[in-house]
Amino acid sequence: MNHTDMLRDFKIRFWVSLGVTIPILVLSPLIQSFFGFSLEFPGEKYILFGLSSFVFFYGGWPFFRGVSHEFTKKQPGMMTLIALAITVAYTYSSLVVFGLEGEVFFWELATLIDIMLLGHWIEMRSVMGASHALEELSKLMPAEAHIIVRDGSIKDVKIEELKKGDRVLVRPGEKIPADGKVIEGESEVNESMITGESKPVDKKKDDKVIGGSINSAGSLTVEVTRVGEESYLSQVVELVKKASESKSRAQDLANKAAFWLTITALVAGVITLVSWLLYNAKFDFILERVVTVMVITCPHALGLAVPLVIAMITTLSAKNGILIRNRTSFESGRRLHTVVFDKTGTLTKGEFGVTDIVPLGDWNEEELLRRTASLEAHSEHTIAQGIIKKAREKNMELYMTENFEAIPGKGAKAKIEGNELYIGNRRILEIVGITQDEVEKRIDEIASQGKTIVLVTTKDKIQGIIGLADIIRDESREAIERLKKFHIADVVLVNNDPRTVVDVISLSRITYRKTAQNLAWATGYNIFAIPLAAGVLSNYGIILPPAVGAIIMSVSTIIVALNARLISYKKV
Repeated sequence: MNHTDMLRDFKIRFWVSLGVTIPILVLSPLIQSFFGFSLEFPGEKYILFGLSSFVFFYGGWPFFRGVSHEFTKKQPGMMTLIALAITVAYTYSSLVVFGLEGEVFFWELATLIDIMLLGHWIEMRSVMGASHALEELSKLMPAEAHIIVRDGSIKDVKIEELKKGDRVLVRPGEKIPADGKVIEGESEVNESMITGESKPVDKKKDDKVIGGSINSAGSLTVEVTRVGEESYLSQVVELVKKASESKSRAQDLANKAAFWLTITALVAGVITLVSWLLYNAKFDFILERVVTVMVITCPHALGLAVPLVIAMITTLSAKNGILIRNRTSFESGRRLHTVVFDKTGTLTKGEFGVTDIVPLGDWNEEELLRRTASLEAHSEHTIAQGIIKKAREKNMELYMTENFEAIPGKGAKAKIEGNELYIGNRRILEIVGITQDEVEKRIDEIASQGKTIVLVTTKDKIQGIIGLADIIRDESREAIERLKKFHIADVVLVNNDPRTVVDVISLSRITYRKTAQNLAWATGYNIFAIPLAAGVLSNYGIILPPAVGAIIMSVSTIIVALNARLISYKKV
């Protein structure tokens, strides 16, 4: 049974069992006494027995199935303890219905099963918490592709119909439909949504391209090399899916705690039974003590301790734009002492901003920027957007342009105010036949600072240089300051908000703290509760009835749930 089926199974069993639990509560003597009403009629105890039997067998079935699995692995744990507790409770209450002296606690049995089903349902939901993010990854792929048939014509087909060896046409501004190799054309491809790299990547013949990335400038003919599950994006989705299904250290710790709690419950039950038999107590009293020990040791709280924390942390992480790919690695984040940042897209915005305007010809800084922005206004290139943004900041009125033409891999040209203007990288000079020797030193000076160079030239002269760089994020300072509060060193290795790294560390520490608190409470309260349930203070008139034991256990569960709920009020 996969996670989706298990989620559906626990959900259905929980709601059905909860619905049957309501009349069980109404018919239970303790509940009637507590609320001050009486509902007696012939056969009521048999109806109560029948309803409870349904919850026991239907709601408890996943736990009985889990016992078989645990014993196959020779690792009795939480499922064994749950099955043991509900079996003892059901057997004892059934014997009371058919003549044994004592009191039934079918309502404790039913609510126990309900809460454990709820706990496992929550756990399954937390396991599948990454599904929405996975769907968003899948949406990066286009719906159709322009396939080139043998006669040279173009045919639009659904992306699912693509096969290895197919040739597809990718026009400017379109998404690349599959992983492949460029066999014709030159362009720049935006891979930021997939790799996080803000700069467009130059692509020419024989270069590899990734399905889902965006073709920026020229047209490309791509030969498909990988489709379906073999594609890069599909492998990323599968990687995240598998990682999200992995168990965390906290869950392993809870399972170990459940194992020892199982041993503790069995040992405590046997000790209680033997001790009271040696004391010559009445058998119904002895059985009541054993049942109370089993009930109070039952892992209501332990079953919810980790799943609730994981569910709350998953939700809080999602609200902060964080996808938890690997729970174990996420939990290890609390122990980080050094963070190394990739500058691009992390400490910077992933957007280009103008840093240098160097006139070298007939125009001053403003005129150089104005003419360059006028030409770039026809381009969708990310570098062009940075230049246009600078012109807008200066409230410049742009010139009309004529005969705009994009030159793939080099730049663009257009006629402005009667002059043929060329802008682009160093290769643009090859078109106009100008050497860069006279300005080489100035170009290298700007480029050595990690900036992107845009050359502006006419047919006979280099008119200027515009330098651009990735804009530093305003929040980078905040991220570094928060790291210092965590006593973590920050190393700048000159994608994502830099605060995300700090958020992950913060969330990891919250997860550890809340999980530790819940596990400590879920197991620790037994130190005091088990002796009381066993009746060690009975000589002083202090006896813990099974119902009170169940109430104490329920209160413990509520405390765990409320503690986990507090996570939603945390600010990271």
